[in-house]
Amino acid sequence: LLLKLLLSRSMDCCVATLLCLGTALYLLVQVIRFIFADADLTLLWLVAFGKRPESTLRGKVVWITGASSGIGEELAYQLASLGARLIISAPRVGALQKVKNRCLGNLKEGDILVLPLDLLERDTHAAKTGVAIQHFGNIDILINNGGRSQRSLFQDTNLEVIQALMDINYLGTVSVTKHVLPHMMQRGTGALVAVSSVVGLAGAPLVTGYSASKHAQRGFFNSLRTELADYPGITISTVCPGPVQSAIVQNALTEELGQVRDQSHKMATSRCVRLMLVGIANQVKEMWIGQQPFLLMSYLWQYTPTWAWSVTGMLGKRRVENFKAGLDADSSYFTKPKTS
Repeated sequence: LLLKLLLSRSMDCCVATLLCLGTALYLLVQVIRFIFADADLTLLWLVAFGKRPESTLRGKVVWITGASSGIGEELAYQLASLGARLIISAPRVGALQKVKNRCLGNLKEGDILVLPLDLLERDTHAAKTGVAIQHFGNIDILINNGGRSQRSLFQDTNLEVIQALMDINYLGTVSVTKHVLPHMMQRGTGALVAVSSVVGLAGAPLVTGYSASKHAQRGFFNSLRTELADYPGITISTVCPGPVQSAIVQNALTEELGQVRDQSHKMATSRCVRLMLVGIANQVKEMWIGQQPFLLMSYLWQYTPTWAWSVTGMLGKRRVENFKAGLDADSSYFTKPKTS
């Protein structure tokens, strides 16, 4: 009887040990996955097991603002390859025409409309929306991607720069949405996508005006989502990318409405857009897309804001030092500026 009791306890210990080892191994695997992750865990799960953009977005009419370069341009190419019909907008007609010509390898002439649009000229947005609807008969998805970034210290920045960022990134986006939404409400279906930023989740140095515009944008769409509870067929997705290879950085506003230096290594635009399309296909409300440490910071701000403040303070100080030393602010968080 004693021997049976000892054997039973030994078996229990073995089982408990195996469970602990299994749990520890599982947690280790998840930590390693997170270290190399480039999007939030929900989005990455949908990449593997969710709906495919190839089937969900084919044939949809998609209006992309800021489609002449960067994320918007790549959106046009990938959506064209999926068989979506496109309305591409930006102020530069010549650049839009080049994007259209590349898309024509996958689309017919009538499947893509070049619609010049300036987010600052809000009095033209109603007419532009009318042209888009008249051309295709409907708009299934509006991707609000157009905007400008910023690289300057607040104390050195003219107020006109802050005003321009709010006018373009926030009010311009709201204006286009204002004119497209009634059409979607009438049809009872549609998708609104807002390309925000990781600094729309939390603040960062050198982007005070840009961050404010993206916080405003995110707050607007989160509030609008609650107002559309009676329209379950209309979805709103907010995309919060970290540093991506995009012309928005090359065109960033500085202290006096000038331009900033070229960007360094960042997340590939094609990867960012593919993740966005997976999120849109699966009607994800908010997507965090970015390499480390930006993805980690998003989680810290969401779940442990006290720790996030401490980490942000340290990284923010380094970012300002690098900026003053002439280093790329986004890619050199952990690089100390050289001292003479």
